[in-house]
Amino acid sequence: MLFVEFRFLAFFGLVLAACWALRHNGARKTFLLLASYAFYAAWDWRFLGLILLSTVVDGLAGRRIHEADEDDTRRRAWLGLSLAVNLGILVTYKYFDFFAGSLNALLDWLGLGSSLPILDLVLPVGISFYTFQTLSYSIDIYRRKLTPARSPLDLALFVAFFPQLVAGPIVLAKEFLPQLAERPRWASVDARAAIVLFFVGFVKKSCFSDALSPYVDAVHLAPDAVGAAGAWLSAVAFAAQIYCDFSGYTDMAIACAALLGYALPTNFMAPYLTRTMGAFWTHWHITLGRWFREYLYFPLGGNRRGPARNAANLFIVFLVSGLWHGAAWTFVLWGALHGLFVAAERTRLGAGLTRLPLLPAILYVNLVWMISMVIFRSPTLDGALTLLGTMVSGGSAAPEAPPIPPWLGPVLAGAFALHVVWQRVDLSRRWASLPGPLFGLIMGAAVAAALPWVTADPAPYIYFAF
Repeated sequence: MLFVEFRFLAFFGLVLAACWALRHNGARKTFLLLASYAFYAAWDWRFLGLILLSTVVDGLAGRRIHEADEDDTRRRAWLGLSLAVNLGILVTYKYFDFFAGSLNALLDWLGLGSSLPILDLVLPVGISFYTFQTLSYSIDIYRRKLTPARSPLDLALFVAFFPQLVAGPIVLAKEFLPQLAERPRWASVDARAAIVLFFVGFVKKSCFSDALSPYVDAVHLAPDAVGAAGAWLSAVAFAAQIYCDFSGYTDMAIACAALLGYALPTNFMAPYLTRTMGAFWTHWHITLGRWFREYLYFPLGGNRRGPARNAANLFIVFLVSGLWHGAAWTFVLWGALHGLFVAAERTRLGAGLTRLPLLPAILYVNLVWMISMVIFRSPTLDGALTLLGTMVSGGSAAPEAPPIPPWLGPVLAGAFALHVVWQRVDLSRRWASLPGPLFGLIMGAAVAAALPWVTADPAPYIYFAF
């Protein structure tokens, strides 16, 4: 169920009306939990069992960790159970075939032969997102930064809350569970701001991302048939597409949660206007970067053990981040590339990159990002290398190359303008603060203007694959 589909709008309308009609907080949370399970079951009901398993195991582990108090052996054992179950599910469904296939290929190359089984399991939608969320619960209880949820219902709703269940933002237990203690009040909901944010996310996804998708797909389906201009335009188009797609999803997720009375964390802050790759990663998928920083980077030692160890820690974090995005060598290479740039910016040799003037700095960030995203988007490493070689060599297009659509330039310009203006001018806040009649008039006009650009067959969200 995509946020831009009519059936979701109908589903959310019913959920919104029922939630605010229910006066008792327990009944409200129970209804929201059932609605969240129904939302996930619309993808594949069979995978509800995995969410329930994670919820039960982490609920039990969190309580036992808390009760163990000073018995560090028991506390570590229960934390180990939580990590083993959650990461075991993730590795089995997402990474087993990748590692088994890679090992088979290596052993065959060495002449040793191997026949490790390939499971061909269907990847449960959103598994990487809700796994990280549930891990934050048990880890924070172990660190004594959080006490167990007041009831199993609260924990279950934290894990399954449908606005952010399948593609984030990645919400930490310590920031969401306290919101469930009391029933929200409608008087505290900034409904206009949430409606504007949902509309902006809808436009990003339906009018920009889905419009760019066919050209990007065509280039990556035949990377050897495109010329230099087409390859570069595809790189620019995918940078715009993935931003509009992912930030559009999280805009709508945050807006839906806000209309229900709950706050989700910001996930994007104009990343394409940053000046360094390190800064870029504090503005792009903010909640993922925060999770890795808190639960991997700091435990590795952060920047407390000298420049060389800091650079190594950063590289490890980005390498793992690349693998988190997908079980393929393209994602590993993509993560390693970003790790190298972010680590280099922390060294004396790379310090000059952090002192570039504004425009060259923004160009540097976007150039690194676009080149890396060729690797990210390519189905195979060979395809990525072919496109990158074309971008560098300036080769000419083959006769069967996909034509560059005449609307591609205006769509890219419009996407960039939306990126800049919305961040610098904060039009959403100004729009939401208009008097009621004027707000309604402008919203109606904006919807009417956007509808002709909405694609009839919306593409799946890119991050649903992770």
